[in-house]
Amino acid sequence: MTNYESAKEKYKKIGIDTEAVLETLKNVPVSLHCWQGDDVAGFDHDGPLTGGIQTTGNYPGKATTPEELMQDMEEVMRLTPGKKKLNLHACYAIFEKGEFVDRDKIAPKHFKPWVDFAKKHGMGIDFNPTFFSHDKVKDGLTLSSPDEETRRFWIEHGKACIRISEYFAKETGIPCVMNIWTGDGYKDIPADRMAPRLRYKESIEEILKEPFDKNLVKVTVESKVFGIGVESYTAGSAEFALSFAASHDGCLPLMDNGHYHPTEVVSDKIPTLLCFFDEIALHITRPVRWDSDHVVLFDDETKEMAKEIVRCNALNRVYMALDYFDASINRVSAWATGFRSWQKALLNAMLTPNDELKKLQDNAEFGRLMATFEAVKTLPFGDVWEEYLRRENTVDDFSFYDEVEKYEKEVLSKR
Repeated sequence: MTNYESAKEKYKKIGIDTEAVLETLKNVPVSLHCWQGDDVAGFDHDGPLTGGIQTTGNYPGKATTPEELMQDMEEVMRLTPGKKKLNLHACYAIFEKGEFVDRDKIAPKHFKPWVDFAKKHGMGIDFNPTFFSHDKVKDGLTLSSPDEETRRFWIEHGKACIRISEYFAKETGIPCVMNIWTGDGYKDIPADRMAPRLRYKESIEEILKEPFDKNLVKVTVESKVFGIGVESYTAGSAEFALSFAASHDGCLPLMDNGHYHPTEVVSDKIPTLLCFFDEIALHITRPVRWDSDHVVLFDDETKEMAKEIVRCNALNRVYMALDYFDASINRVSAWATGFRSWQKALLNAMLTPNDELKKLQDNAEFGRLMATFEAVKTLPFGDVWEEYLRRENTVDDFSFYDEVEKYEKEVLSKR
């Protein structure tokens, strides 16, 4: 009997069909973010990364062209199991030689190479307007700016992104999640907290006037508690984003688990929002003391977020995307480690006897509930994970970094 067969029998005793779990897991789409490969630089500007976010480190091998970025993503996909979507920012537009248009004028044709890439790999595409790293970010503000010309530029950018998102959905046959996030805010205590939020609200409403098929484009709004240079106030607070999504048809809330106070956990927010929204979206990251966008690990909060999605039978109601960027280590390793960690979290959640645990809670058998929680922790999860990797033709955990080093030697070191 193999280790997996033994594990299969143990899980069967607690009502878990590992074969059904593996079949489900391999078909759960998770968005792989392009910006881990080049430190959120993009291809439409030569300036620094600005707008409340920052990448630290200068590890060799950074992708600097679309071809290099796509090559690195293909390596990441080779090193990770499961179904992927491609997640793009608008600043990754690809222009013909000698061509350039500003962000308010970008069009589907500027993303055709990405569509070709997605089709090649059978992937859908998610999209994000890029409201940062641009000289038209005036005094740290975009959609909430008191300057009408500034707001209009960014509103037109948002409208252009809706058109591009619908193009992605039609070309791939898979709905596109288009996420609106800005770093708008103030470094110090503002004199007026309401007016920027009213302007922000009106600007997003203007963007949403762009016609689109709500079955093809899933517009989301993402909150943030603070950012670098906007430590005291952000226009798009958690209350703002949630209230906007709740009061506007065709708009969903997106939660990034780094965008809250250190003592808040998104795992508790997931079942709450699912009580009120048919669908929600996540950006999955790992905050260390603040929204530091560390590589996702198989840690407690990552596990709990996955558990809540599975416990709520919401795998088809939650749009999951990774969002982190680390330039201090091999970028391919960072990318793949985070994706593998979220896959582990989903598998761990599916291997939990959730129905039985719910019954114990409802029957007030809290002692047995605690004991069962603890017993589940020592089940042979690793043996099922290894079987999943084998079936997905993916390298195991202990050989994983050997493949990363090989790619670094053969590809990244020559850049």
